[in-house]
Amino acid sequence: MNFSIQEVFSRPYRSEDFAACLAVFETNLPKFFTADERNMFQEFLNGPVRERPYLVLEYKGEVIGCGGMAFGADRKSAFLSWGMVSRPFHGKGVGKVLTEARLELARAAPEIERVTLNTSQHTQGFYAKYGFQAKTVTPDGYGPGLDRWDMVLNLR
Repeated sequence: MNFSIQEVFSRPYRSEDFAACLAVFETNLPKFFTADERNMFQEFLNGPVRERPYLVLEYKGEVIGCGGMAFGADRKSAFLSWGMVSRPFHGKGVGKVLTEARLELARAAPEIERVTLNTSQHTQGFYAKYGFQAKTVTPDGYGPGLDRWDMVLNLR
């Protein structure tokens, strides 16, 4: 594949992106998500996604990634949610584009002091490069062999 990261752009999620986002999810089974999480992701996409930022990444008209952010009730924290990149695009800088777009949204809100997320042992190192620090690690927290890492990044 002749791939150029410069041709990847983010835009807000639309309801017609549902199937494409679910297809991205499917490419990440079973290493990054469990099959049990599929229904939760579908419910999330069918829920009030438009009330919180949820982005899709496109490359040549194809959705190749998606991820969002929710604001905490205290309005001082943000939570990165349901971030994923289609497996054929892993290691090509697409996750960086997605993460930076979401962190830019958090930094643009002056009241946001910290960003939190939960991820697995497979991607915690990626987020550590952005300054996220592990607060708790729960072995098998998502399912057998898939540990849950709760991480935080202080912005201010």
